[in-house]
Order: sequence, then structure tokens, then C-alpha cells
Amino acid sequence: MSLWILFQRWAVRNFAQLNGRNLLLTLLGYCVISWLLLTIAGEHDLTRSFTDFIYYLFVTASTVGYGDMSPTTATGKWVASLFVIPGGLGLFALGVGRVASVFIHYWKSGLLGKRSLNVNNHILVLGWNEQRTLHLIKMLQYEEKGHRPIVLCVRPEIENPLPGEVEFVRVASFTDSEGMARANIEKASCILIDNPEDDVTLSAALFCANKNPGAHLLAYFNDEALSQLLKQHCPNAECIPSVSVEMLAKAAIDPGSSELHHELLSTHQGMTQYSVTYPADCTTTSIEALFSSFKEQYEAILIAIDAGNGVELNPSLQREVPPGAKLFYISDERVHNFKWH
Repeated sequence: MSLWILFQRWAVRNFAQLNGRNLLLTLLGYCVISWLLLTIAGEHDLTRSFTDFIYYLFVTASTVGYGDMSPTTATGKWVASLFVIPGGLGLFALGVGRVASVFIHYWKSGLLGKRSLNVNNHILVLGWNEQRTLHLIKMLQYEEKGHRPIVLCVRPEIENPLPGEVEFVRVASFTDSEGMARANIEKASCILIDNPEDDVTLSAALFCANKNPGAHLLAYFNDEALSQLLKQHCPNAECIPSVSVEMLAKAAIDPGSSELHHELLSTHQGMTQYSVTYPADCTTTSIEALFSSFKEQYEAILIAIDAGNGVELNPSLQREVPPGAKLFYISDERVHNFKWH
């Protein structure tokens, strides 16, 4: 009796936690004991072949019971009834539960933003503004249409608001190297920062510019002074200031201006503003030539050009367009295949 008590204490001490090692050791012990008991019982048809023996244990443990293999001796039937079947059922249930818990943990980690992502050339959205952020992501999804994955990175303790649609990472701070590494910040092609607090936006923008200087960095500020400060440190950053006051004043003087601007920015309906780069392998042309081509072939209107010195709205028809210049136009849908020649 003392040996049995010592064995119980040892088992409780070593198998209290159901980890992979303990489960594997238990499974091996079950297989060895089952083989010994069936061999002693004279069930040579079940134990002669390793493949047949493992097949019999799995069929029995899973309760499939094909009936093609079964004990024939009285002792073998007792062994199967008292040890092989109960032990197999228990181990099968534990194994299935272990596998299920691994998959649930993996799914839950992704839902809570605790999993490291394996993404490249993605759009990284930093910040959470509830419905505003959801609307932003929907617009990005409509624009990208599967071209680039979207990763949402937030600080609040929330679950992925769009599971199955966007990747999700939750961090303690947007300047936390370990947390931001899980969002694969260094391989993002576009980083969009839209946070309620401007100071957090500024620090996040500086951190992102240092980690990934080649990414297209956009930051939204309520205070335009902070956007100017960011431009001093990161000239390539694109700062988006709040224009709510300007829109109110413009709509008061020119009624309908707010609706016009909303349609130009909306990608879901009506005419929208897009941009395209004039290919580097093309020869220098003029706004007049492109203006006519845009309107005749694509029902698009050329409205601005950026040749490296800032955006020029409503350029003259004689304005030269050098290779590599960015052109802005208005059309019903984005034009993907321009015929430049």
C-alpha cells in the first residue's frame, strides 16, 4: 500500500499540469502497458505487427470500432474492457482537448492582438477612434481591394473590431519596440496615424519614421502647429490637419462646398480625386496634351501636378510634365492602365 501511495504522489506531482511532455509520456506508457497486457493474454494477432497494434489502439480509443480487429481470448477481452478501452478513451479525449486548446489560444491571441504578424507591404493604422476608425478602414479596403493587407494597431484593451477582415495588434505604447515589432512595422509600406491625442500622434510618428524611414507616413493632427513640428523633423511625412473650421467658413460663403469636398474624398460614390505617377520612361509632355487625353479616353479631369516642388492646382496648359511627376485627377473610378504613348 505504501508503494501505491508513493506512486500516486509522484503522479500528482509530475502530471498535475497537462503539458505536451506529460501527455506524450502518458501516451507512451499506455501503449507499452497495453502491448504487454495483450501479449500476456495471448492476443498475438493484435501485438505481432506494430502497425496493426497502433491501428487497433486508435480505432478503440476513438470509439470508431470497425470490428476488423478485436481480442479473442477471455483474458484479452478483460484487458480491453478494464484498461485498453477506458485508458484509450481518456487519452483520446485529453489529446483532442489539448489540440483544441492550442487552436483556441491561437485564435484568441489574434483576436486580442497578442500575436506576432507575418505581413509585408501592408498598411499600418495606428490609433482607435471607434466609428471613425472603422469608416477609415472600410475606405481603405475599398481602395485597396485586396492589394495590400491592413493592420490595425491600438492601445485600448479591445478585441479585433473586424475579425477576418484586418489583422490586429494591441500594444501598451506606440513607441514600444517589442509591441510594434509584432505589427511588423519595419516592413509596412504605409503608416497611417490617427489618434485622439496629438502628443501621442507626434511621438508615434517620430518613432515610426525612425523604424521605417522608407514608408509613406501620414499623421492626422487637430493642432496644425504640431504638424509643422513633425515636418521639421520628418520632411517626408504627410501631415493631415483638421479642416472642420475651414469647411464651415467655406460652406457659409459658397453653399454646397462641404458636399462637394465630401464627394471628392469619398471612394464609394460619385466623382473622386485620385493620383498617378507619370512614368519615368516617358518623355516630357505638357498639361494640355494630358488634359485632353484624360478627358477623351477616361472621362477624367486633370486638376493638379506635383513635380517635386509641392502641389500646383489648376496648372496652365503650357506647364511641362517631367517624367516621375505626380498627377492628380478626378474620375468616377481609379484608372489602373493609362495609355501614355
